[in-house]
Amino acid sequence: MMHNEILMLGTGNALVTRCYNTCFLLRSRSGAQLMVDAGGGNGILAQLEHSGTDRTKISHLFVTHAHTDHILGVVWMMRMALQHQVPCPLHLYSHRKVLDTLQAICQLILPAKQTARIGSVVLFHELRDGEAFQVDDIGLQCFDIHSTKEPQFGFEAKLPGGVRLTCLGDEPYCEENEKYAADTDWLMSEAFCLYADRERFRPYEKHHSTALDAARLADRLGAKGLILYHTEDKTLATRREAYTAEARTVFHGRICVPDDLERILLDN
Repeated sequence: MMHNEILMLGTGNALVTRCYNTCFLLRSRSGAQLMVDAGGGNGILAQLEHSGTDRTKISHLFVTHAHTDHILGVVWMMRMALQHQVPCPLHLYSHRKVLDTLQAICQLILPAKQTARIGSVVLFHELRDGEAFQVDDIGLQCFDIHSTKEPQFGFEAKLPGGVRLTCLGDEPYCEENEKYAADTDWLMSEAFCLYADRERFRPYEKHHSTALDAARLADRLGAKGLILYHTEDKTLATRREAYTAEARTVFHGRICVPDDLERILLDN
């Protein structure tokens, strides 16, 4: 691999049916990779297959929070690892609420012979606010996004070549996390819909943002690039053009509104 990149496995919010829920693979130039979330079901297996990704080579998975559209696909990743022979353990990184939820779900629905392998084939790594960890040559530092709904972590990633990427999770930005986001090369921000469509989709009632809100934030933080994700799926045919145009009114850096299975090159 010659580039630092993101493979967007899904780009939609919780209730989409025309694309997959937001999740992605963060990859370094050397081929190191970290999966972030896994969507809401076994569709994650299809997304990996459609992208040409070998599931058995995914050995690190960061889970932001325990909402169904982020965590249930992780159960399927765990099941595949626990049920089949894998070349190396699957490492899961998150806060205690997520790890306890995954443990409970698996104990309820998977055979005992599989759950007995949690701790050997699947390894849990509990993270605390501000804690750093390493996935090969990708350095990561997690942070509490201070969600009003569910404990949730974002992260700052440092990739080879000095590329910084900050993932804000899927709720509006909290000022306490500016040290992780200021002057980043890439800011990943949820954009539930266009600001122009706020009356139709009512993002603020759901504690979400719009493309315009995300762009204003990226401009204020001095980000060089902006990736918009976790969107509605009713405007897929025009989403890229319309979201980019709205964001461009206030932010003049690089703007990416990806489709499912799209690769985003991160190098400067």
